[in-house]
Parts: sequence; structure tokens; C-alpha cells
Amino acid sequence: KQRTNPLLPLLLLVLVALGAFGTYYFYNQYQTVQKGLKNPEQTAKLEVEVLAERVGKLIVLPKDETPTVATVNDTSKLKNQQFFSRATNGDKVLIYVKAKKAILYRPSANKIIEVATINLENKAKTSPTPRTNPSPTLEEEQSATPSP
Repeated sequence: KQRTNPLLPLLLLVLVALGAFGTYYFYNQYQTVQKGLKNPEQTAKLEVEVLAERVGKLIVLPKDETPTVATVNDTSKLKNQQFFSRATNGDKVLIYVKAKKAILYRPSANKIIEVATINLENKAKTSPTPRTNPSPTLEEEQSATPSP
């Protein structure tokens, strides 16, 4: 006669439960992504809120406005601007138009890299010119998520 291990049914039950939990978790993740794809404006708004909340734990932010957020995608195009001298690809720039403030934030390290006062000029967009003052000049973007 062969004896079966009494722990075998328990082990099988645990494996089935883990499989069911994994399936449920990834199904919920899939549903969340699908909702985001159907309503990208809502997703972008939520991303800005979460980003402002994270940065707000590191520095006092203006309360009366929502920032415009830009992502640094190519640092080689920004190296001539002092504000972006320590930027890396993936950094976020929070631009507060009313408060005339720009914040360079690195999400991967959860650190503020640079803060500057900005001058918003209502002129035709041209290539940025180097300035002698330490604060960069950023032109106002109409998009909710511009890319510098």
C-alpha cells in the first residue's frame, strides 16, 4: 500500500488559491489600464494630481492653481539652459503660471532638482536665447502636458 502525504491536499489548495488571487489581481490591472485608454484626459488629470501631491510633500506649492506638467525627453536639447543643467530624461517640470514658478522634479529619486522663477512672455515662439539671469525663461504652453 502507498501512503499519500497528508500535506499534499493542503499544498494543492494553497497553489489554487494563489493562482486565483494572481488572476484576479492582473484582471483588475487590465481593467484599470483599459479605463485609462478610454479617457486619457481623466488619466492625465489624475497623473498631475498625484505628481503635485508627491512634490507637495517636499516643498510648499501654490494652492490656488493646478500646474502644467512637462516631461524631459531629450536633455541634449536643454543643456544650454541653466535650469535644465542637471536634468535627466524622465524628469518632470511643474509650471505654475500665476505664481511664476517652475519646479524640476525627479520621480525616480523623489527629489526636487531645481526651482526657478519664470518669466512668461506673450510673443511668438522662437528658439530660446541664453540669459544672464539664473532663472530660465519659459514660454507658456497651451497643452496640458507639454514636452520641453
